[in-house]
Amino acid sequence: MSLRILIVEDHADIRKLIRMTLEFEDYEIHEAPNADEGREAVRRLRPDLLLLDVMMPGSMNGLDLCRLLKSDASLGLPRVILLSARGQGQDIEAGMNAGADAYLLKPFSPLKLIETIDSLGGHHGKAP
Repeated sequence: MSLRILIVEDHADIRKLIRMTLEFEDYEIHEAPNADEGREAVRRLRPDLLLLDVMMPGSMNGLDLCRLLKSDASLGLPRVILLSARGQGQDIEAGMNAGADAYLLKPFSPLKLIETIDSLGGHHGKAP
């Protein structure tokens, strides 16, 4: 069973790079350009994992969506990897406090992304 991953990122070029990285693995990949569309995609697709940009335009950012996903069991409680260029201690702490399972600093290597997904149970369907 392949892992269903939703990429929520407002920059199309970054979404494309992430998709290209993940296409070599056995993942079902979906995309959303902002947190509002990401929330709708989560309801529709029930992803196992979100790759979620922290800073996005719209009514909510990545931290808001992460908090929502982790507090509403009806959304399937997917794993969340936050992606951000902001790497100060308080930024990482805010991400983890929002319920993130991991926090990756941009730019990150394709290998680091795959390793992080694997560490969350990426090759075995939903992690326990």
